[in-house]
Order: sequence, then structure tokens, then C-alpha cells
Amino acid sequence: MATIDRRRDGRPEVLGGRPPLDPDAQDHGRAALGEVDIHVVATIDRRRDEPAVTAFAAGRPLLTYSTAELDAVDVPHPSAVVRRLTGTGSVAEAAAVLAARDSGGAGVLVVGKQRGRGVTVALAR
Repeated sequence: MATIDRRRDGRPEVLGGRPPLDPDAQDHGRAALGEVDIHVVATIDRRRDEPAVTAFAAGRPLLTYSTAELDAVDVPHPSAVVRRLTGTGSVAEAAAVLAARDSGGAGVLVVGKQRGRGVTVALAR
């Protein structure tokens, strides 16, 4: 899942990660990167209707990307496990980069993927 926040200077930042496995996973993801003010959520398209994803978006725009779109993004930490499960080497980092680009940012990772309990997150702007 990816979320965009606006830094104090107004530039977009994006938090990307896999959908939470339990309600506390969202808190673990936010804690892994520190405090962010979320404006947009993004993830792989097959997860768009999952309750955890829609709850995390909570009234924010939800951007979704196909496996092909995510797989076209060059990321520093692709995963063979994620590729086996989803068909792309990255959801968190790739969704963060794409969402940042689609929201007017440069699409540059600020923090590569970080794993928490039940969540993987990445930050881009």
C-alpha cells in the first residue's frame, strides 16, 4: 500500500506497503517511517476492495496499479517472494514511486522498504 503526504514545504511524499494483516499493522507501518500526514493511498489493483486497504484510505483517494505498471518501475529492493505472490518484484516501493509521480512529485524514493509486523512500507516524493 502507498500513501502520499504533503511535507511542510507542500511537496508530496508517498508511503508504500503491502496491505495490513491486522488492524495494528497500519500503526507499525507508520511507526517504521515516523510521522506522516497522509493524503493518498495506493496499492496493487487486486487489493483495491480489501477492507484493510479501504479502511486505511479512509476518505482519501485510493490509487491502484496493475502488475505490469508496478513491474515497470526500477526499485532498489525487488523481492522474489513478492514476485511469486503478485507477479511483480515490488508493490511497496513501486506503488510509492508511481503514486508520487501521479500526484505531481518526482517519484523518488526517500526511504526504501521497511518491514514491520504485518506491513512493508516505503516513502517517496
